Amino acid sequence: MGSYFVLIIGIMIVSFVVQQRLKSKFNKYSKVGLKIGLSGKEVAELMLRDNGITDVQVVSVQGRLTDHYNPADKTVNLSPEVYGGRSVMAAAVAAHECGHAIQHATAYRPLEMRSALVPIQNASGRIINFIFMAMLFGSFIAPAFISFYTALPIIIGAYTIFTLFAFVTLPVEYDATKRALAWVNERNITTGEEHEMATDALNAAARTYLVAALGSLAMLLYYVLAFLGND
Repeated sequence: MGSYFVLIIGIMIVSFVVQQRLKSKFNKYSKVGLKIGLSGKEVAELMLRDNGITDVQVVSVQGRLTDHYNPADKTVNLSPEVYGGRSVMAAAVAAHECGHAIQHATAYRPLEMRSALVPIQNASGRIINFIFMAMLFGSFIAPAFISFYTALPIIIGAYTIFTLFAFVTLPVEYDATKRALAWVNERNITTGEEHEMATDALNAAARTYLVAALGSLAMLLYYVLAFLGND
């Protein structure tokens, strides 16, 4: 158990480092102007048109690194820096999110699986929050109300869903990046040097999902071992 706890701490540290590296690359490539001069919004709209997608809107949303594709209302949501930006980073992120729109339009199986898991994942999150709050307050008010070992099967069930969702997300993200990089290259959206920057940025983003998946798996194994050790 101790070695798994150390592993979890290690993954948390790696996750922090990967996130910081992503922010650093975002800042760096956001300052590199795209020679073709298109904004993120224009890149997204062009990529959608090239792929025959006419029922998806490109909209601006508040925040930073909040870019995402919403299959429920068919919108490519871009943060202000990406939506109006005319940088290598803006083009790369916009194309990546359009990669998800293309996946949706072509019924890409992993995306369909992830979408189906979203409500289950959300429900699992609410359940796990309730369990942890109940254990926290129970430790002060009524220690016998709910113990850690009583809650373990529920926690394991929730983390099984979290882990499944995280690993299903991996092919979705990597495939969207592959589609984005292929398109910006074929369409001459990026020059040779700009393409290397776009590749570096999107690969850094993909690594955050990989680390998250490994972290979720480590937590699941930790709770499973705790449960088996209690038998």
